[in-house]
Amino acid sequence: MKKVLFARTKVSAHWVGDGFPVRNFFSYSDIADQISPFLLMDYAGPKVFPPTEKRLGVGEHPHRGFETVTIVYSGEVEHRDSTGAGGTIGPGDVQWMTAASGIVHEEFHGREFAKRGGDFEMVQLWVNLPKTFKMNPPGYQEIKDQAIPAIQLPDGSGIVRIIAGNYQGDQGPARTFSPINLWDLKLNQGTNASIPLPDNETAVVFLMKGTVTVSGTETLTGPALCVLDPEGTELELNASNDARILFLGGKPLHEPIVGYGPFVMNTEAEIREAFQDYQSGKFGRT
Repeated sequence: MKKVLFARTKVSAHWVGDGFPVRNFFSYSDIADQISPFLLMDYAGPKVFPPTEKRLGVGEHPHRGFETVTIVYSGEVEHRDSTGAGGTIGPGDVQWMTAASGIVHEEFHGREFAKRGGDFEMVQLWVNLPKTFKMNPPGYQEIKDQAIPAIQLPDGSGIVRIIAGNYQGDQGPARTFSPINLWDLKLNQGTNASIPLPDNETAVVFLMKGTVTVSGTETLTGPALCVLDPEGTELELNASNDARILFLGGKPLHEPIVGYGPFVMNTEAEIREAFQDYQSGKFGRT
């Protein structure tokens, strides 16, 4: 069984633009070794937005060297980028954007959601790219809820949705550049779930809702983050009440990380080059 290394329950909150009230639960700036290949996680909401005609969100901004993964639980997110890709994702949908060599994008609340208002909740991850792929062409995957396999857990304990990676032979739809497991779990009150995991890989549990005991030692009430020891091949979850969990796992990259603002590369020289390329218009515009 994977042991708990540490947990986080209280983190600072801030706004990203005027549409995303987020709490940053981890960043490569403080726990890079324990979360690789992930770089950052922001949890937005839950928050009720009143109806508005205003476009709430973040205007065009650049990225290079990694991927952004946006998972919507309630509300809508509208995306547009310099590759010409774009669309609106709603509850259960996922947007997987590969910035790679450089992309400019914007993110707003969906127009129809903004007009009617309502509950808003989402998670955004930054996923590092191996240095071999950091200068690949950018790309975009829009993954709808119905394309994500939903597997019943044993003994009626809940459901696991496989966004990326493999769970017990079922494969998620997201294409990744390194081995990653990204699973969305619902656990039922009073149940126990034993989740098989790869040995010697990063394992992070983000509890959004509910009260859950992790590996028999750490009882958390959401929202809370739990980082596990890479060693071990099993994760045990005991749900005191109905719970929603996002599991993040993957093979660590073991590569240098140098980041500044919207760019994450391997060297300071590559960061300087990223700024020069963006300023000279090589990333394009939305």
